Amino acid sequence: MQQELTEGVVTAMSGARDVELVAQELARQLIHPHLGFMLFFCSAEYDLQGLGEALEQHFGGISLIGCTSAGEITPQGYGRGCVSAVGFDHRSFSIASGLIDEMERFSLIDAQQLVERLVGDCRNNELAPIKGHSFALTLLDGLSSREEVVLGALSAAFGSIPHFGGSAGDDNHLTHTHVYYGGQFHTGAAVVVLFNTWLDFEVFSTHHIEPCDDKLVVTQADSASRKVYELNAAPAALEYAHLIGVALEDLDMQVFAAHPLAVRIGGQYYVRSIQRVNEDLSLSFYCAVENGIVLTAMRPGPLLANLQAVFDGLRQRLGPLLLTIGCDCFLRRMEIEGADGVESVADFLRSQQVIGFNTYGEQFNGMHINQTFTGVAIGRPGRG
Repeated sequence: MQQELTEGVVTAMSGARDVELVAQELARQLIHPHLGFMLFFCSAEYDLQGLGEALEQHFGGISLIGCTSAGEITPQGYGRGCVSAVGFDHRSFSIASGLIDEMERFSLIDAQQLVERLVGDCRNNELAPIKGHSFALTLLDGLSSREEVVLGALSAAFGSIPHFGGSAGDDNHLTHTHVYYGGQFHTGAAVVVLFNTWLDFEVFSTHHIEPCDDKLVVTQADSASRKVYELNAAPAALEYAHLIGVALEDLDMQVFAAHPLAVRIGGQYYVRSIQRVNEDLSLSFYCAVENGIVLTAMRPGPLLANLQAVFDGLRQRLGPLLLTIGCDCFLRRMEIEGADGVESVADFLRSQQVIGFNTYGEQFNGMHINQTFTGVAIGRPGRG
């Protein structure tokens, strides 16, 4: 599956199972004389060491960044068990990247030094001014529980540069997630990518979750492990099950996707998705939770209509879209699959030139969030 090189990007995918064949197919679709950078998202079911070696062999000299996923968004819509990729033309994009190999020890000073290096690398190419012409992408280990600390430091260092990203997945196994940098896959790590371009773009985030009237107060939690032991002074899993009218033994990821909880900050609701029920009847979350916060019960609204409205606005502001890099929460996809809505949403994503992946959490301007579609839309050149 190949897309002709037009106006700065080319997209590709491979559904092959053999890693050598995957690398061959992606190279055949993506490599051209002006290719400067390749971003990819892959199933965790691959032989990751072999895939990394094959990609380096076939893309020698080209900077490669990627991560494992909980599902892929390809040029053909939703995919599973495959690799989705996009190549960037160095004439339209100056791109610099760096690895955070120990997220648990990452500090504000580390963030400042990293961002200074990335900005310097992009500025050296003299493609476009940094201010107003740059955005950043972060790909984080989705099971590290350190996203908030890393994102807080990076947000302070980036300043006015908008940034977004996603937490790597592993096909819903919740065991091992990886980011790719420097020819190999890493765990407990993060990749930061700075894009500088003369093309118009907009970083955005949206969700279709609507508030209900019911509230839950976190009365006992361990913020370090993201575990909530009590809600409204009762065992967390029991209180949550009672609130949504579901038997304790029926609580699973499908139920969590259909009955999310959210915290309200500055008039906006930010979902705090539940990961699992523990044996002690505590609940593990994908995002930060603390004692005393008030969680609002939420319900899904019309997902596709929300996406359509968002992209209508993006096209009005940017003109026809060249590419959208999308970080789409895996719980959204689970909801779509449960409602038999995969085909219609996949068709829409394909029509909007979306390449991306299903995440274990999204990042938007320093915030770690759940159950959103977050990304960057890039307009075609020459609008107006």
